[in-house]
Amino acid sequence: LYTLAVMGPGPPDRQPAQISRRYSDFERLHRNLQRQFRGPMAAISFPRKRLRRNFTAETIARRSRAFEQFLSHLQAVPELRRAPDLQDFFVLPELRRAQSLTCTGLYHEALALWANAWRLQTQLGTPLGPDRPLLTLAGLAVCHQELENPGEARACCERALQLLGDKNPHPLLAPFLEAHVRLSWRLGLDKRQTEARLQALQEAGLTPTPPPSLKELLIKEELD
Repeated sequence: LYTLAVMGPGPPDRQPAQISRRYSDFERLHRNLQRQFRGPMAAISFPRKRLRRNFTAETIARRSRAFEQFLSHLQAVPELRRAPDLQDFFVLPELRRAQSLTCTGLYHEALALWANAWRLQTQLGTPLGPDRPLLTLAGLAVCHQELENPGEARACCERALQLLGDKNPHPLLAPFLEAHVRLSWRLGLDKRQTEARLQALQEAGLTPTPPPSLKELLIKEELD
């Protein structure tokens, strides 16, 4: 396993996101990108696999530096930086593992993975769209609720509602509104605006009454 620390723009003491990937993961990424982007990938080198002395300290250190250069070169080319396969390489395994742990009730372990996935997405700074960040915020909110951190859960809902804006009817909008109302009531905070927005969705027939919970949607979501 090769451990990667991902640092985005911001203060130098900002906590990096960390992921671990195998040689086969890098190789699959390289192969997929070569197939889709022959021109830009022609100038990007990839460390070959050795049949002998494959696990010596010297080989691993050299390969680590080569992988760092490989990913840096990919990030430097806008066309490659936005490629779905590169985004999947960084984020998708973490999201799948976090979802699995959440579904089995291992909320402490899941929370750490959701938080790491959120750092990955914010520090990479090139999300394919709002859905994965929204799913990550849903995972964070669910885990914080289950671990009796209502203030943190409410903050995740507020961030998600900012991302959603006026996107009616996004499948996650009503669940985030419902969770925000319930958490605001629990914390003794104003919930009138969120409550009115949720009621308007229900009266327009855009969501059932009551809407599905964030946890229900999180369990049903298929991560491709």
